[in-house]
Formats: sequence, structure tokens, C-alpha cells
Amino acid sequence: MTKRRPHTLQEISTQPTAWADALADVKGKAEAIQALFTQHGFQEVIFIGCGSTYYLALAAAQAFQAVTGIRARGLPASEPLLFPKTSYGPLETLLVAVSRSGETTETVRAVRAFCAERSAPVVVITCYPRSTLAREASKSGVMLAARQGQEESVAQTRSFASMLVAAQGFAGLVKDSVPYVKSLEGLPLVGNWLLQEKAGLARQLGENMGLERFFFLGSGPNYGVACETMLKMKEMSLSYSEAYHFLEFRHGPKSMVNESTLVVGLISEGAREQEIAVLREMQALGATILALADSEFGLEDFAQVVAFKSGTSDWARGVLYLPVLQLMACYRAMAKGLDPDRPTHLDAVVRL
Repeated sequence: MTKRRPHTLQEISTQPTAWADALADVKGKAEAIQALFTQHGFQEVIFIGCGSTYYLALAAAQAFQAVTGIRARGLPASEPLLFPKTSYGPLETLLVAVSRSGETTETVRAVRAFCAERSAPVVVITCYPRSTLAREASKSGVMLAARQGQEESVAQTRSFASMLVAAQGFAGLVKDSVPYVKSLEGLPLVGNWLLQEKAGLARQLGENMGLERFFFLGSGPNYGVACETMLKMKEMSLSYSEAYHFLEFRHGPKSMVNESTLVVGLISEGAREQEIAVLREMQALGATILALADSEFGLEDFAQVVAFKSGTSDWARGVLYLPVLQLMACYRAMAKGLDPDRPTHLDAVVRL
């Protein structure tokens, strides 16, 4: 195991404070956000990012469309950069670029190309308010800063979570949905509870070397988060790890399930019954199941359950799935003698 305490553990454990800070920044930009939509009448919002922030874009787009009723999609930044004709339609489009550093080459170039073609404002979500992307947003759009999400580690944990909360807060302010924004304010309290009460479970599963394959299942609002938690396990611990929509997992991938498999279910309220049925099927095939949901209802068949009891909607609670699964990946990396702060072959900023 690594001799020093990894930065990643500290960054995971302090993230609820960063969530609150990110939401406060977004609320401080409420007038600018609402003015942007009043002036432009956007009919479509495209969220872009790379790696972790692409997965964030997927989750953010789901929440945005559900909360605002405005069409939204998440794309890798390379798609609008390389294939703009199939990335944007004729609708009045807002581009929301997400980047921890604000310096990722594909994202910066995609924003500049979009602005040059459409002469339109952009929204940027970043942890670094003096970055290149932040300057692009300052020209005519809005910059949302998750400053306390900044990290020493290469793998994103605290940064991803705080920028996701910022993206959700952005959606709530566009709609001026006071109850939705209020529900986001309660997330840090639940996050702290999860870190205190479920760290032991995360460590137990992470250090279990009898588990060799990890599958993360999430649908609708949770698919992007499932992809991100999959990526954390893959990056930090170099373990076989994949993410799927719940029902899609039955169509081929379940052939990989055996007694050395952990299937992690990020359960929604909207499709709870169908998602639990998939987990029961995988358990019957020999998999160990870790179920995460807002309530324990229907989860009595599973030994490993994390229930948030937040009372928030599917579109608000995405960040609550992260702490336990981030810790699991970090502890597995340490158990394998790897440094979770510095994943193999990776850099904090990808520059081309």
C-alpha cells in the first residue's frame, strides 16, 4: 500500500463543502443566467466536456431538460469540434462547456469554433476562474466557478461532484425553481453522513481482491454518473470496469457476470422496479450486488445497500452516488499498491 495518505482521500472527504461553495457561486449569478435566457430564447442546450466532464455533461443534460423543459444533450467536446454539422441543428443553441482546468484543448477549441460560427454566448463551468475557458465565457456569457473543487490529484473526484452541483443549480435558476434549488442546498449534509457512515463499506469492497470485474449500472439521470464511477475504478485501480444502462446490461454484457463480479446499481425512483429486477437477476447469476438508492424499499434481498434518505428528486441527487464509489476505487488502488493520485499514463490537463 502507499505509505502516505493520498490527496485523493482528502479530496473525496472534503467534497460536501465544495458542493455548497459551487452552488453559492451559481446562485450569485442568478440574474446573469436568467438574463441570458430572456435575451436569447434558447431552444436547445448542448453540454460538452472530455473524459469525466463528458460524463458530467451527460448527467447535466438529463437534469437540465427535466427541470427546464428545454431540449438538452451531452456530447464529448471533440464531436462539435470535428463534426459540427451533426452536433448542432438549426435551433437557437446555448453551449455549456465543462472543464476542471478550463484549459483542455478540445473543449477550448470547440468553444472558440462555436462562437466564431454563431456569434453566440457560452456558459462555462470550471474550477479555475482565471482559465482560458473562463475568459471565453466572460466575453458575452456566464462563468460558473467551483473554486473549492480544485484538486492535487489527476483523477477527478471533488471537482466532478462540485461542478455537477453547479450544473444542476444552473438548471434550477434558468427555470427559477426555488424548491429544486433548495433541495440542492441539503445535499452537503447527506454527503457528510455518507462519508462518515459508509466509508467502511467502501473500503471493504475496494480491498476485496476476490472481486475482479466491476459493472456500474445507471439509467436516465444516473447513466452519466455510472460512467464516471466506472472511470474512477478503471483509472485509479486499473481494474476491469464498465458502465451500462440497467436494461441494456441484459442484452449481452451479463454474459461476463460470475462470482468474481461486483454489480453496482445506481437506482432511480422513476425506474426503480425495473432496475431492482436487473440486480436480482445478476445476483442469481453469482454477482455481488451493491445497491445505492434514496430509500431501502425493495432492496431487502441485497446485503450491500446504501440508502441516502435525502428526499430529493432523481434530477437532484446524482452527486450522492459519488462519495462511496469514489472511496471504493481509491481503497482498491491503495490495496493494489497503486497511487490513486497519479493514475497510469494520465495527466491532469490534456493538451493537444
